[in-house]
Amino acid sequence: MQVAIIGGSGKMGNWFARFFLKEGKEVLLVGRSNQKLEKIKRQLDVSVTTSIEDTRQADVILISVPVDHFEETVKKLSPYTHSDQTILDITSVKTLPVEAMHKYIVKGRILGTHPVFGPGARSLVNQNFVLTPTNDHERELAKKIKSYLEIKGARVRLMTPLEHDDMMAVILGLAHFIAIASADSLANLEQMKEMESVGGITYKVLLTLVESVISEDPELYASIQMNLPNLPHFQKIFLQSCQNWAELVKQKDKQQFISHMKIIRQKLENKNPNFGKSYDNMYKIADNL
Repeated sequence: MQVAIIGGSGKMGNWFARFFLKEGKEVLLVGRSNQKLEKIKRQLDVSVTTSIEDTRQADVILISVPVDHFEETVKKLSPYTHSDQTILDITSVKTLPVEAMHKYIVKGRILGTHPVFGPGARSLVNQNFVLTPTNDHERELAKKIKSYLEIKGARVRLMTPLEHDDMMAVILGLAHFIAIASADSLANLEQMKEMESVGGITYKVLLTLVESVISEDPELYASIQMNLPNLPHFQKIFLQSCQNWAELVKQKDKQQFISHMKIIRQKLENKNPNFGKSYDNMYKIADNL
């Protein structure tokens, strides 16, 4: 069985190349840079190509390219697909990629997927994976892939592309937005070096969030910010909340501050039975920093 990974020289493409090699699959990496592909070829001992036409022989095609280049990539791929192939995408956004695959891929079984973890993951164990089927054929395919992933230890959810993107607007989009804005604020503090030596657990967790985003590929994060349909809505809510809380601090309204915190805590406890466990995990995270 051959798996072709388009965008195989990227971090996630590279991660899946290693994964499928361990599974005993033949791997073909497709990319634009001969230099990057040759480097990975030496590291992993896989086949590489800059020609998307070479995916004709693949049983499975995994598309791992930024959302901004996705439609262009699928359009180029389309003439070389056939009915025996399974074509999957692993982008962080689902509505646009799934629509593009439906538009251009007329031969082959397609499915939108999202591995909700980064290239630092050691395996699929306890990792979240989302599959986004849109019709009966895709749902059948999703059930098979779900079973396979669960055997490998992953936690798998099925939902529509729109449901996925609504959730990711908060899970990824808002979280990244907060990290980037926080990084922008911290970068202008001259005493940041001294702050690290006296910072507590909360500050260390903030730095971990900031570093996890800022140290990665800016194009990927820009693509997520620009292509999650509902993200501006949640950003607006967040910015309004920031303004409200800043006003309470400015007015030194201690009683309202305390009252609002208690109300928020109660709401979160009602909505999340595991509320408080993340706080306990902060200490575990901090111990490893």
